[in-house]
Amino acid sequence: MEWLWIAVATCVLTSCSVKGDDWWLEYEEGIRHYSKEALNKEFPEKTRPVNFKHPLFQCPDMSPSPSVPSSVEFVKAADIKVIAALGDSLTTAIGANATTVLGIPIEFRYVSWSIGGYGSFQDVITLATPGKTVHGMQAHISETGFNLAVTGHNTFNLPGQTRHLIDTLRRYEGLNFEEDWKLLTILMGMNDICDYCKDKALFSVDNFIHYMTVSLEMLMNEVPRMIVNVVQILPMHTLREVQKPTPGCLLQRSFCSCLIEPLPRSPELRELVEVNLEFQKRLEELLYSDHFFRDDFAVVLQPFLKQADPPRLPNGKIDMTFFTHDCFHFTIKGHEELAKGLWNNMFQPEGGKMIVSSFSNPISLICPPMEHPYIFTRPIAAKSGQSELQCEAPSQAAIFLLLSLLVGLGFM
Repeated sequence: MEWLWIAVATCVLTSCSVKGDDWWLEYEEGIRHYSKEALNKEFPEKTRPVNFKHPLFQCPDMSPSPSVPSSVEFVKAADIKVIAALGDSLTTAIGANATTVLGIPIEFRYVSWSIGGYGSFQDVITLATPGKTVHGMQAHISETGFNLAVTGHNTFNLPGQTRHLIDTLRRYEGLNFEEDWKLLTILMGMNDICDYCKDKALFSVDNFIHYMTVSLEMLMNEVPRMIVNVVQILPMHTLREVQKPTPGCLLQRSFCSCLIEPLPRSPELRELVEVNLEFQKRLEELLYSDHFFRDDFAVVLQPFLKQADPPRLPNGKIDMTFFTHDCFHFTIKGHEELAKGLWNNMFQPEGGKMIVSSFSNPISLICPPMEHPYIFTRPIAAKSGQSELQCEAPSQAAIFLLLSLLVGLGFM
């Protein structure tokens, strides 16, 4: 049984866990309050049946550009050769297909919304990492792919992740570092909100912006031919509601105590909501500019999560099938909605990008527009005056290159 394997892995991890690993300590503290029966209870509604298939999704054109683009403004999705991701547990997809609470430490990277890699689009909707890992245990790139996110990391860890990615890209056999186009997605900052009350200086808005800036400048200065998606962070306060239908969501309190523990309408909660909004505002100020834009490099803020409300049932209660057993992270269903939101934002211009108001209604995927079959990268702040685009039919290879695992391309 899978739960037995998970239990064994958990025991191994307990003996091998890294000293000072706050995430693991929080997990141990959380499950200490569960009964043995609760620990082994299986939740089939939170997993994906093997025979599940999405309807086929196709767009008219699947061709890459006739030659490798030299400008970041004319990159089709099919021109992307490397897909990478940095972030925290939301990007490692921790617990995303776990059957029990003991499966939470399993990182199901192959179904992660921003990089994925499992099967095809019909199996799981992701942006196309080959395997799964266990939190706290070393993993080879053959298991992680270029999903170098680390569960439990805060934004001050992002420069370290960025350095790891740059070094990995440089030495990866089969990758033409100078010529190949690369797509990187970063989502970071939620753990800063979760830990804010523990150290308001360390997890301040200024530090969030500082470490984000340092990381993006490292990429801009060292990596040619790269498009970076920076995804806007969630309004975290809505996650407080996720615990209501299931009072036993003890792990949520362990992972995000600064958000969960304050009383409703308390000064502490109001401050945290204001800080969350300030994170969003300052990130917009940083990225709605032309600072991170050049001929072969661009950073694009993808805002689809800015106002997102948790998925709800018709009666208004939270749809718990979107959340793992810890009532905090997303199951495969949640990862798929994030993937669709990111995909759509990539093919929408700044000022016209979709912002999800609620995940209650499934997001419909769009095809790249006929008049602009490229990933949108030019910021409004950049000088206008580009020549009129001579567009072909929209590039849809992205649907298969980015939304599914391409067999035979080891670095995808």
